[in-house]
Amino acid sequence: MENKKVLLTGVTGFLGSHTTIQLLNKGYEVIGTLRNMKRADEIKQVIAEKTDNIDKLHFAEADLTNENIWGDLISEVQNVIHIASPFPRELPKNDDELIIPAKAGTINILKAASKHGIRRVVLTSSSGAIAYGKEKSNRKGVFDENNWTDTTNIEDSTPYFRSKTIAEKAAWDFIKKDTSGLELTTICPGAILGPILEKDFGTSANIVIKAMDGSSPAIPKIGFDMVDVRSVADLHIKAMETPKAAGERFVASAGFLTFKEVASILKEKYPDKKVPKLSLPDFIVRLFSNLDKTIKPILVDLGAERKVNNSKAIKLLDWQPISAKDAVLACAESAIKLSLV
Repeated sequence: MENKKVLLTGVTGFLGSHTTIQLLNKGYEVIGTLRNMKRADEIKQVIAEKTDNIDKLHFAEADLTNENIWGDLISEVQNVIHIASPFPRELPKNDDELIIPAKAGTINILKAASKHGIRRVVLTSSSGAIAYGKEKSNRKGVFDENNWTDTTNIEDSTPYFRSKTIAEKAAWDFIKKDTSGLELTTICPGAILGPILEKDFGTSANIVIKAMDGSSPAIPKIGFDMVDVRSVADLHIKAMETPKAAGERFVASAGFLTFKEVASILKEKYPDKKVPKLSLPDFIVRLFSNLDKTIKPILVDLGAERKVNNSKAIKLLDWQPISAKDAVLACAESAIKLSLV
């Protein structure tokens, strides 16, 4: 009997909880790490609503930067899915607040995995590690797994995207030098939407929530590649299970939508909601970001149109993502259910 135990970091997060649900439903046993055990009961209840195998879920308190803890946790499993990484809704005062835990956590986990003969680590990166840090002339176009964000270009990247890029590059550098046979696969999702399970939701869900809660008078002229959280969870598991995924990077996207397209999808479905119609000029968005700090991270996308190519995951792993439109609608429906809008 193969070892069906998986260590998953960041079990309380939006993607972490959805991935845990899918692993449990596939018969895996999951050790989910969280920063604070106080959240365990709450997240257990949320996950229990979506699976009959809740008895196969165990929790462990773990700080990404504490390298001593990972050896014990990893010694029991065959595979690791490393999702946890700080993702604030506002820009941090200092890049290191994000870069240090993102990079240290990744390296600590890889070191422990290498030492204990783990088969594979699947690491959650971001399309933010692919499509940013570009010169002005190169901000429109289609990017893929061969592209990397230039972290020295501060003007066209955010602290979060820099942290994800630095952590992912550090992971590949580690694997290059590692002689244990440990395999690495990385997943680079766009903006993750889809059904919110609890009031502590993923940062990207704000794209939908802010369009419906009456707080946005108009829409910034930007767009992102978007993807349903259930599809991203599915891709992580395919990346863990499929032998030929070893050593590969995969974009996770279901297609590019502008905020205006998101708004029209929502308006059609919820005609009674105050969904904005007008587009905001870029300079107004920049001014407005001084009042609403959650807007600052998206300023790098004004005047850009960065799309990512998802064909590799579809071809190599037979991945079939839920459509971007359905991801938007599932996010909206769950936000209404949870009284977030």
